[in-house]
Amino acid sequence: MKRKTSGALSAILLAAGLSLAAASHAAAPAHQHDAHAEQAASATLQLNAGKRWGTDEPLRKAMASIRQSVEASLQDIHENRLKPAGYGALASKVEGEVGNIVSNCKLEPKADAQLHLIVADLLAGSEQMAGKVKKVKRQDGAVKVIGALEKYATYFNDPQFKPIAH
Repeated sequence: MKRKTSGALSAILLAAGLSLAAASHAAAPAHQHDAHAEQAASATLQLNAGKRWGTDEPLRKAMASIRQSVEASLQDIHENRLKPAGYGALASKVEGEVGNIVSNCKLEPKADAQLHLIVADLLAGSEQMAGKVKKVKRQDGAVKVIGALEKYATYFNDPQFKPIAH
Protein backbone atom coordinates (compact mmCIF):
# COMPACT_ATOMS: atom_id res chain seq x y z
CA MET A 1 0.00 0.00 0.00
CA LYS A 2 2.85 2.41 0.78
CA ARG A 3 4.41 2.00 -2.67
CA LYS A 4 0.99 2.31 -4.25
CA THR A 5 0.42 5.73 -2.66
CA SER A 6 3.84 7.04 -3.71
CA GLY A 7 3.37 5.60 -7.17
CA ALA A 8 -0.04 7.18 -7.50
CA LEU A 9 1.31 10.56 -6.44
CA SER A 10 4.21 10.23 -8.89
CA ALA A 11 1.73 9.35 -11.62
CA ILE A 12 -0.33 12.43 -10.76
CA LEU A 13 2.75 14.62 -11.00
CA LEU A 14 3.81 13.10 -14.31
CA ALA A 15 0.30 13.15 -15.74
CA ALA A 16 -0.01 16.81 -14.91
CA GLY A 17 3.11 17.41 -16.98
CA LEU A 18 5.10 18.66 -14.02
CA SER A 19 8.84 18.77 -14.19
CA LEU A 20 11.41 19.35 -11.50
CA ALA A 21 13.58 21.07 -14.06
CA ALA A 22 15.35 24.28 -13.27
CA ALA A 23 13.75 27.48 -14.52
CA SER A 24 15.83 27.48 -17.69
CA HIS A 25 14.36 24.13 -18.61
CA ALA A 26 10.76 24.89 -17.69
CA ALA A 27 9.43 23.79 -21.06
CA ALA A 28 11.26 20.43 -21.03
CA PRO A 29 9.12 17.37 -21.74
CA ALA A 30 8.20 14.93 -18.98
CA HIS A 31 11.07 12.63 -17.99
CA GLN A 32 11.37 9.39 -16.12
CA HIS A 33 11.11 9.54 -12.32
CA ASP A 34 14.88 9.09 -11.83
CA ALA A 35 15.56 12.10 -14.03
CA HIS A 36 13.23 14.18 -11.82
CA ALA A 37 15.15 13.16 -8.73
CA GLU A 38 18.46 14.09 -10.34
CA GLN A 39 17.15 17.45 -11.48
CA ALA A 40 15.68 18.21 -8.06
CA ALA A 41 18.96 17.34 -6.40
CA SER A 42 20.94 19.63 -8.70
CA ALA A 43 18.49 22.53 -9.07
CA THR A 44 18.37 25.44 -6.68
CA LEU A 45 15.60 27.89 -6.00
CA GLN A 46 15.98 31.27 -7.59
CA LEU A 47 14.08 34.51 -7.47
CA ASN A 48 12.50 35.96 -10.60
CA ALA A 49 14.98 38.71 -11.48
CA GLY A 50 15.24 39.59 -7.79
CA LYS A 51 11.51 39.35 -7.14
CA ARG A 52 9.36 36.59 -5.70
CA TRP A 53 7.43 34.39 -8.11
CA GLY A 54 3.72 34.88 -8.65
CA THR A 55 1.14 32.61 -7.04
CA ASP A 56 -2.49 31.77 -7.64
CA GLU A 57 -5.40 31.15 -5.29
CA PRO A 58 -5.21 27.31 -5.31
CA LEU A 59 -1.50 27.44 -4.42
CA ARG A 60 -1.99 30.01 -1.67
CA LYS A 61 -4.88 28.04 -0.19
CA ALA A 62 -3.01 24.72 -0.21
CA MET A 63 0.17 26.17 1.31
CA ALA A 64 -1.82 27.95 4.02
CA SER A 65 -3.55 24.68 4.85
CA ILE A 66 -0.24 22.82 5.14
CA ARG A 67 1.17 25.59 7.30
CA GLN A 68 -1.86 25.59 9.59
CA SER A 69 -1.70 21.81 10.08
CA VAL A 70 2.01 21.79 10.83
CA GLU A 71 1.76 24.76 13.17
CA ALA A 72 -1.03 23.06 15.13
CA SER A 73 1.36 20.16 15.89
CA LEU A 74 4.51 22.23 16.29
CA GLN A 75 4.75 22.08 20.08
CA ASP A 76 4.41 18.28 20.07
CA ILE A 77 6.96 18.01 17.25
CA HIS A 78 9.48 20.18 19.12
CA GLU A 79 8.98 18.30 22.36
CA ASN A 80 9.16 14.93 20.60
CA ARG A 81 5.64 14.04 21.81
CA LEU A 82 3.88 13.66 18.47
CA LYS A 83 2.87 10.03 18.02
CA PRO A 84 3.38 8.12 14.75
CA ALA A 85 -0.35 8.48 14.03
CA GLY A 86 0.00 12.27 14.35
CA TYR A 87 2.90 12.29 11.91
CA GLY A 88 0.88 10.03 9.62
CA ALA A 89 -2.03 12.48 9.69
CA LEU A 90 0.32 15.38 8.89
CA ALA A 91 1.85 13.37 6.05
CA SER A 92 -1.60 12.68 4.62
CA LYS A 93 -2.51 16.35 4.87
CA VAL A 94 0.65 17.40 3.03
CA GLU A 95 0.12 14.78 0.31
CA GLY A 96 -3.51 15.82 -0.11
CA GLU A 97 -2.65 19.50 -0.43
CA VAL A 98 0.16 18.71 -2.89
CA GLY A 99 -2.48 16.84 -4.89
CA ASN A 100 -4.63 19.99 -4.81
CA ILE A 101 -1.68 22.06 -6.03
CA VAL A 102 -1.02 19.62 -8.87
CA SER A 103 -4.69 19.56 -9.89
CA ASN A 104 -5.52 23.23 -9.59
CA CYS A 105 -2.44 25.46 -9.57
CA LYS A 106 -1.71 27.20 -12.88
CA LEU A 107 1.54 29.16 -12.69
CA GLU A 108 3.64 30.39 -15.57
CA PRO A 109 6.26 27.78 -16.56
CA LYS A 110 9.30 29.30 -14.85
CA ALA A 111 7.44 29.85 -11.58
CA ASP A 112 6.02 26.34 -11.88
CA ALA A 113 9.51 24.88 -12.25
CA GLN A 114 10.61 26.69 -9.09
CA LEU A 115 7.52 25.54 -7.21
CA HIS A 116 8.35 21.94 -8.02
CA LEU A 117 11.54 22.21 -6.00
CA ILE A 118 9.41 23.11 -2.99
CA VAL A 119 6.88 20.38 -3.81
CA ALA A 120 9.75 17.87 -3.91
CA ASP A 121 10.72 18.90 -0.36
CA LEU A 122 7.10 18.70 0.80
CA LEU A 123 6.75 15.19 -0.58
CA ALA A 124 10.10 14.05 0.81
CA GLY A 125 9.15 15.40 4.23
CA SER A 126 5.76 13.75 3.95
CA GLU A 127 7.33 10.36 3.21
CA GLN A 128 9.61 10.76 6.22
CA MET A 129 6.71 11.72 8.49
CA ALA A 130 4.74 8.73 7.23
CA GLY A 131 7.60 6.43 8.24
CA LYS A 132 8.36 5.39 4.65
CA VAL A 133 12.04 6.31 4.89
CA LYS A 134 13.97 3.93 7.10
CA LYS A 135 16.67 5.29 9.41
CA VAL A 136 15.11 8.77 9.33
CA LYS A 137 13.08 10.09 12.23
CA ARG A 138 9.54 11.22 11.49
CA GLN A 139 10.43 14.45 13.24
CA ASP A 140 13.06 15.09 10.53
CA GLY A 141 10.28 14.90 7.96
CA ALA A 142 8.37 17.61 9.80
CA VAL A 143 11.51 19.75 9.82
CA LYS A 144 11.83 19.23 6.06
CA VAL A 145 8.22 20.33 5.52
CA ILE A 146 8.78 23.40 7.70
CA GLY A 147 11.86 24.19 5.60
CA ALA A 148 9.77 23.90 2.42
CA LEU A 149 7.23 26.32 3.89
CA GLU A 150 10.06 28.76 4.66
CA LYS A 151 11.32 28.47 1.08
CA TYR A 152 7.82 29.11 -0.23
CA ALA A 153 7.60 32.32 1.84
CA THR A 154 11.02 33.42 0.58
CA TYR A 155 10.59 32.67 -3.11
CA PHE A 156 6.85 33.12 -3.76
CA ASN A 157 4.72 36.23 -3.50
CA ASP A 158 1.97 35.28 -1.07
CA PRO A 159 1.40 38.36 1.11
CA GLN A 160 -0.80 36.53 3.64
CA PHE A 161 1.67 33.65 4.14
CA LYS A 162 4.14 33.80 7.00
CA PRO A 163 6.71 31.09 7.70
CA ILE A 164 6.33 29.12 10.89
CA ALA A 165 8.25 30.67 13.78
CA HIS A 166 10.23 27.88 15.40
